[in-house]
Order: sequence, then C-alpha cells, then structure tokens
Amino acid sequence: MLKKIKLWARNLKRQIFILFLAYKDERVPWYAKVFSACVVAYAFSPIDLIPDFIPILGYLDDVILLPLGIMMALKMIPKTVLAECEVRAEELMKSGKPKNWLAGTLIMMFWIFLISWAFISLYPLFTN
Repeated sequence: MLKKIKLWARNLKRQIFILFLAYKDERVPWYAKVFSACVVAYAFSPIDLIPDFIPILGYLDDVILLPLGIMMALKMIPKTVLAECEVRAEELMKSGKPKNWLAGTLIMMFWIFLISWAFISLYPLFTN
C-alpha cells in the first residue's frame, strides 16, 4: 500500500513538472497556458490555500484539488507537446522543485484578508 502511494506521489510530481514545461511552450493554447500556470503556481507554492493543520480539509487540496487540476490541464495540452515535456520533466525532477513565492504571497494575502474581515465583522459582537 505504501509503495502505491509513493508511486502515485512521484507520478503527480512528474505531471506537475510536465505542466511547468508545457505552459512555456508556444504550441500550447493560451487558455491551457493560463490554467496550467495556475496549477503549477499553486503546486510549487510553499503555502497551501487550506493549511494542512486543519483536520481533513487541510489535505483536501493536496489529495483532490491538485490532482483534479493537473488532470484537466493535461487534457488541454497537445499530445506532441506533452510527449516532449515528459522527457524534459525527468531531467528537471532530478534538480529539485522550484518555489513559487508569488503564489505563496497571494495565498498569504488571501488568508490575511479573510482573517481581517472575520475580525472586523465579529468585533462588534464582542464589544457590546
């Protein structure tokens, strides 16, 4: 069972690298580039949209949302581009995963906004 999970995770990582390379390719349609770039930015972001310490929901994005986004993005990319990117992705995986601090910053700003809004909205309830 553990071996299957490791294999699944490695395949997921490989697909992210394929998308990373594919969204930079000129032969990929613009809508596929935008969607793929968003999926890759989120995958490489050091910060999750739903933090992992939140029970069950914390891993929802890693187990369901990210694979779903990858699957949809791969369907939008031409097969010839995918074939070329698969070969290049194996080489890129050996050098490690790039970090996307811009996506991480945007996600942090989202959470700061959400917490601030909740505080401002709930503060009057506790002061009366």
